[in-house]
Amino acid sequence: MKRTKIIDVLGGTDIGTKVNIKGWVRTFRNNQFIAMNDGSTINNIQAVVDFSTFDESLLKRLTTGACISVDGEVVESLGKGQSVEIKVDALQILGDADAEKYPLQPKRHSLEFLREIAHLRVRTNTFSAIYRVRHAMIFAVHKFFTDKGFCNVHTPVITGSDAEGAGEMFRVTNFDLNNVPKSEDGSINFKEDFFGKETNLTVSGQLEVETACMALSEVYTFGPTFRAENSNTSRHLAEFWMIEPEMAFHDLNDNMDLAEEFLKYLVNYALVHCKDDLEFLDKRAKEEDKQKPQLERAEMGLLERLQFIVDNEFVRLTYTEAIEILRNSKPNKKKKFQYLIDGWGADLQSEHERFLVEKHFKKPVILFDYPNEIKAFYMRVNDDGKTTAAMDVLFPGIGEIIGGSQREERYNVLLEKVNKMGIPEEELWWYMDLRKFGSAPHSGFGLGFERLILFVTGMGNIRDVIPFPRTPDNAEF
Repeated sequence: MKRTKIIDVLGGTDIGTKVNIKGWVRTFRNNQFIAMNDGSTINNIQAVVDFSTFDESLLKRLTTGACISVDGEVVESLGKGQSVEIKVDALQILGDADAEKYPLQPKRHSLEFLREIAHLRVRTNTFSAIYRVRHAMIFAVHKFFTDKGFCNVHTPVITGSDAEGAGEMFRVTNFDLNNVPKSEDGSINFKEDFFGKETNLTVSGQLEVETACMALSEVYTFGPTFRAENSNTSRHLAEFWMIEPEMAFHDLNDNMDLAEEFLKYLVNYALVHCKDDLEFLDKRAKEEDKQKPQLERAEMGLLERLQFIVDNEFVRLTYTEAIEILRNSKPNKKKKFQYLIDGWGADLQSEHERFLVEKHFKKPVILFDYPNEIKAFYMRVNDDGKTTAAMDVLFPGIGEIIGGSQREERYNVLLEKVNKMGIPEEELWWYMDLRKFGSAPHSGFGLGFERLILFVTGMGNIRDVIPFPRTPDNAEF
């Protein structure tokens, strides 16, 4: 008999239909009731065995984590929480799970413990829900841009450029590390390396995707990026995924409009297509909240927070306006901020971003027109000469979720910025060429995919929204 997915059985298979289901045992109670799940839905199905007709040695192998195949009849369920169940005719063990050794027993496990067994944690309700939501968001990203006529471009993972100018990169080499070739002056001779030059894992696909933008008009890349920051916070990963659209003939306002539309589309897509998983995660978040002190509890539940994003316009204000609000705020005056705001030019920290979003406006915020000195070389200088046409979208609980700008399309201005920041011009000759040959106004932004999943799932740590988190001292799997 051909296998039927559990989601399809629960979704309306007729009573009396004979089906085959395969999946993993969640629990086996009273030598009779098997709770099974195959990952197609957050909901288990109950398979009922008549223990008098099955060999006792077979039933003893029905332990949590075992993989089984069941043939049976779909019948109306008398138990609570399910409309149908399976009356088992035949049962086969596909894979045993030793109850003495299997680490996922039917009890609550801490997220810290589950990170230690990341290869198994997807078998829990929480992580299977996160994986399904993550998949839905991947699809929604591609659908949004495809429906708008964007072209998806694969940018390189190995690159010779540092798009952010940050210098915190993972080097790529084919050298024997016990015998690294040196030049006469004692420096490493990268000419003898695999690519004939110094290379690293990409920190952003932006510079490369701009080349496609200058021919195809509206493009985007969605791929892995890497930052060698020695950061052990709940918001940072060394390996994460970035979505980076780039649009010709878009100014900063067009860029902000697209970013807001994009985020609302993704959140709404999750609400419509991930209902069961989000309801489970909402309930989970409320249980977690009960363990916190009253002042630290969320004002809104997960579903309420997601709907709030869809229903409300984002507040837009300049960096200058934001600095005034922060400078005059109670936390700043009472020295509650870790980084006090003295005046214009300060680089805003997460605590400042979250104050604006969660306390002051109580809405998502788009900040724009930042000081030139605190933004990247490729961002367009405004006519005032002091500010840059950059923007950040700030979300509750997350802080910055999107960063973007109008790009500097003027060759002479870009060249001056490159030289001022000490970036070797020869490394970016091809990027400068885009400004020499048919340059055009253009804009783009980057969305950290894991930050989006963090917000949509209501999880508190970014290590729990990617299958195998890469962080300092952690590359176990």
